[in-house]
Amino acid sequence: MAKATQDMTAMFKDVLGAFPVDTTAFEGAFKNSAALNEKLTTVALGAAEKSSEISTKWTKDTLAKLGDMTKAKEDPADYAKAMTDFASAQAEVAAENMAAFAEVAKKVQMETVELLMSAGKDASEEATAAVKKATNDVTAAAKKATSK
Repeated sequence: MAKATQDMTAMFKDVLGAFPVDTTAFEGAFKNSAALNEKLTTVALGAAEKSSEISTKWTKDTLAKLGDMTKAKEDPADYAKAMTDFASAQAEVAAENMAAFAEVAKKVQMETVELLMSAGKDASEEATAAVKKATNDVTAAAKKATSK
């Protein structure tokens, strides 16, 4: 029984050995994919960092203005004015921060599109070279087979 398994293994080795595969294309594709993933991750992490900075600044500003609003006032009307000023300032700050988030998103989108277009161009060039090489190899093998 063990002998039969070894014979099958040997047979598969012989069969697969008869069909040589050039793994350089696969290795190149893997390396290109890993490089693209690294670049995309860098873009994503940069956006996350920038978004975190915007959120942190927004929170700090809000807390500072909230502290000003809650200070004791002389006149009761001053409380209404403080709340109105706070709400007005928050609306303005919200618009500024949303614009900052939009800029981060726009930058991520542009960088991602550039990376994907570059990767597509590289993949197309590699595919063309691989097809050309395969055609040359098949043509050479066919010439060799017919010349015998």
